[in-house]
Amino acid sequence: MKHHTTSQQFMLLLVLVFVFTLGGCAKTESAKPVETTPDKPATGTAPIAGKEYVLVPDADGRLVIDGSKTSYKGGDVLSLKGTFSAVIFSNLNGTAGSPIIVRNASGTVTKIGNPIWNGGAWSTALGFANCHYIKVGADKNKSDFILDGSTQAAREAYFDITLSNHSDNFEISNITIRNGGTGIWAKTDPVKGDKNTQYPNSQMEGLLIHDVDISGTNNEAMYIGHTALYWNLTANVPYYGDPSGFTAGQEYVQPIKWHHVKIYNNSVSNGGADGIQTAAIDQLEIYKNTVTSWGGQHNSAHNGGILIGGRTTNTNVHDNYVHDGWGELVQFYGSGENGATHIIYNNLLRDNQSDGVSLRGTDNAVVQITNNTIARVGGVCLRINGYQGMAAPQVVKSNAFIQPRLSGGSITYNSYVYTENGGTYTEGTGADGNTRIASVDVAGIDVNNYYQPKSGSALQSTGYRQN
Repeated sequence: MKHHTTSQQFMLLLVLVFVFTLGGCAKTESAKPVETTPDKPATGTAPIAGKEYVLVPDADGRLVIDGSKTSYKGGDVLSLKGTFSAVIFSNLNGTAGSPIIVRNASGTVTKIGNPIWNGGAWSTALGFANCHYIKVGADKNKSDFILDGSTQAAREAYFDITLSNHSDNFEISNITIRNGGTGIWAKTDPVKGDKNTQYPNSQMEGLLIHDVDISGTNNEAMYIGHTALYWNLTANVPYYGDPSGFTAGQEYVQPIKWHHVKIYNNSVSNGGADGIQTAAIDQLEIYKNTVTSWGGQHNSAHNGGILIGGRTTNTNVHDNYVHDGWGELVQFYGSGENGATHIIYNNLLRDNQSDGVSLRGTDNAVVQITNNTIARVGGVCLRINGYQGMAAPQVVKSNAFIQPRLSGGSITYNSYVYTENGGTYTEGTGADGNTRIASVDVAGIDVNNYYQPKSGSALQSTGYRQN
């Protein structure tokens, strides 16, 4: 599993503590009534009328808002006007159906971030801690709300957007994110003495991320959910191993999970590590995203175009276009606990330097892999690995497996679907059968039109269809 270093996590927490002690340093240009009808991150009553507050940066380019010291409420609009080096919110609370909206001031372009940051405090462009029912992003166009992260040597420790300290019920949309370390980072670390930060005592509810462009991040474009299997409260560090390796006398807990997360209509490109990385989520849907040119660090531990991580349950990955990256196109580490379902359906996955789809789930997870086109991969099209306890047969139907082994080696039958360490699968037959084709030319597809089949194509009813 992928994770940031403890020092990076500590730096983030240190920065948040520092800025929150400054109090409500907001500068308000004006406040006026406004009717709000936002897309809701969670169900609730009809939106209420609120006020619009136009906020500008202080002399250092910063804006720090502690919601417990303001009168901001559900339905209010916080319009950011100008160029900010950092914007930090804490204790900001909208309501179900009437979130607080954070957006660009009307008719203006809002820019947030510090491209010349090279270490020290203020390592986050836009941060939210203990904030709930928030909608953030441009009013109309993603080009009107821009986050410019660090481009310096220490950029790996810089965060463009963070959701921490149990922040939830969020909608992030219509934003352009450029550079920095991590694009969108959303998780809550366990805290000793705070049971609400420890699974299963609570969960983070409701996260929508859509219509966001992320490019040039040093690390993950999206880091959604906690990757640590356990947290050592005694040493305050993550633990990724088996409980049998716990240090005697020290206290371990599991981080809380997200519940109901949707990630859709986003563009992710030119990143150093994973594209869209997720973990510790129940009810996750990832769809209609384009991910390209990820894994720029060429680090085999951080190389998934789309990653469904550990402790995920009830996932659905569909209608995505993932192509031309260094690592694996889709990685799956999800759990089969409590009868969880997992679907990878109708994705176009092509042209990379490693395997296509890699399954390494736990707790006998079963993934339905159907109607995908997996083409021109460096290794095998589909790898099923049972070493973490995914011994139940996977369901593999109606897929088009085309031209594996680009990195070398002869193409054999198991170059298309490869099993190891007890991994198994059942394959569709008849109309549900898979096609295995040695080259794009033989497949009869239009490489300039999303690999759609031409007349007389060997794909027949298999593979991806553009919706």
